Amino acid sequence: MITDYHVHLETGPYTIKWLERYLKVAMERGITDLGFSEHAYRFKQSKEILSNPWITKRQTEDVEKYINLVLEAKRQGYPVKLGVELDFIPGKEKEIIKFIKDYPWDYVIGSIHWIGEWGFDLEEMKDGWSGKEIIDVYVKYFNIIKQLLETKEFDILGHIDVIKVLGHRPHKKHMELLLEIYNDIIINIKESEIVVEMSTAGLRKPVGELYPSENLMGILSTHKIPMLINSDAHKPEHVGQDYDKGIAYMKKYGIKNIATFEKRKRIMVPLG
Repeated sequence: MITDYHVHLETGPYTIKWLERYLKVAMERGITDLGFSEHAYRFKQSKEILSNPWITKRQTEDVEKYINLVLEAKRQGYPVKLGVELDFIPGKEKEIIKFIKDYPWDYVIGSIHWIGEWGFDLEEMKDGWSGKEIIDVYVKYFNIIKQLLETKEFDILGHIDVIKVLGHRPHKKHMELLLEIYNDIIINIKESEIVVEMSTAGLRKPVGELYPSENLMGILSTHKIPMLINSDAHKPEHVGQDYDKGIAYMKKYGIKNIATFEKRKRIMVPLG
């Protein structure tokens, strides 16, 4: 079994024809379990969770139209899953839980893209890194992840160390603290029973490496944290991209089984 549950349709229309283009690439690349997980911030129904100047002009879609597309694809016999990638925003737990409960998801990916009003992974906001101590940003980021995990409402933790996406890594002198952060977050991951995503998307980004990093991957595998493999595709050609590297990476760390989901229920299956 090979998954790709982190797939966005947002660069095209919500039509079966557009969805089929993703499915075609998935089949060509041996993906046996394809799931769509549109960014929740795109939907008007998520305004109470996240709304800022960058988001507002992109918050134009109707979640029902997206859901109906994937459900219609299922009815037509396409082997697809219905998911969503939902930004965790501290203080918006009630709104997040309501959004999750209101719709028939197969799985929900929880991710962090914002620290306050700063979209730290956005090229247009990269100047926000200027003057900041990188380790301090990492501390803030992983503290927000802790809050996400404490809700126990998410099925998958998306790109766990995406904070490095633009190439910002703590200085070597802070490595001991970074490892403390990684070891500490494992406690919350275990308690939440969440699945951690191994993503190939970082290979397409300035950081040029997989998520999670070697150090973090080693800790996750040592603690036998359940995982799956995703691409974070934003175009059809991204589906399953660099999976040869991703699968080899997982096997290097002794990962033999991955998680699949249907109607929020997790089933572990052999990788590959």
